[in-house]
Amino acid sequence: MSFLRTTKHALTAATLGAALGAASMSGAALADNHKIESIHFLIPGGAGGGWDGTARGTGEALTKSGLVGSASYENMSGGGGGKAIGFLIENAKSNEGTLMVNSTPIVIRSLTGVFPQNFRDLTLIAGTIGDYAAFVVNKDSEINSFGDLLAAYKANPRDVAIGGGSVPGGMDHLVAAMAMQAAGEDPTAVKYIPYDAGGKAMAALLSGEIKALSTGFSEAVGMAQAGEVKIIGVTSADRVSAYPDAMTLKEQGVDTEFVNWRGFFAAPGLPEEKAEAYRATLAAMYDTPEWEEVRARNGWVNIHNSGPDFEAFLVKQEQEIGDLMKKLGFL
Repeated sequence: MSFLRTTKHALTAATLGAALGAASMSGAALADNHKIESIHFLIPGGAGGGWDGTARGTGEALTKSGLVGSASYENMSGGGGGKAIGFLIENAKSNEGTLMVNSTPIVIRSLTGVFPQNFRDLTLIAGTIGDYAAFVVNKDSEINSFGDLLAAYKANPRDVAIGGGSVPGGMDHLVAAMAMQAAGEDPTAVKYIPYDAGGKAMAALLSGEIKALSTGFSEAVGMAQAGEVKIIGVTSADRVSAYPDAMTLKEQGVDTEFVNWRGFFAAPGLPEEKAEAYRATLAAMYDTPEWEEVRARNGWVNIHNSGPDFEAFLVKQEQEIGDLMKKLGFL
């Protein structure tokens, strides 16, 4: 599955339930037989970012549905996510009850050498959701569309700083470069300002430090609904029901689609029985109303890849991202 041009496996909750069918039922049964009393979620970035929201939303659904007894959370920023990955690897035996959330950046940052590890150094549990990217401006900005942002950029490129909650060459930067390239601009000339996670990047937007923000759609929805920001473009093929007022980039003439998967990893050497219990519990989660409430609230799509399927998905994405980053001049 191309993470850029298609959302073939990006299913609605109802579609996923039909697609999984008996597999979900067997997953639920296995989860009952291997009751998980607690999960500690390790979050590689700060509060308010996409990783933070995904971990806490997943924990909310798992505990409220009764699939897991309790959930705890730990934010561990640093090294573009590398600090948390290194911690999980170095303390594997004492972290068998931990699931680390991650997403497309684990592939990007290993390719660029931000950290030496990659997904192969961890136990792969499952990819669980997809989150579209969005371009956001302050509520008082004179910019009301992606076309307005392009016009301002063409008038004075150095005056249009686009921020993001990831390192230079990271996912938010990559999305901004993709969109600019699709609009006919030099993707390597974009003035990108990095922040530690989406919460700090959003604060920078609100304070006027940056002209626009490249971020996850789910991170922008709540602020847009509160009237604090304007979403000027979404990287989905069609408008997202969680905030249908936001135009897609495609309907504004910018041919860019992108969906960022997010999922969970465990420490290396995790006993297979424990890994399968985690996978079965996450599979069973999709059939619960508690999960649908979290998913719909955030505008996520269900992208479920478990175990070997997750590994195959990541290997393919690694090749696709590597090729794209070479094309854009990031590698």
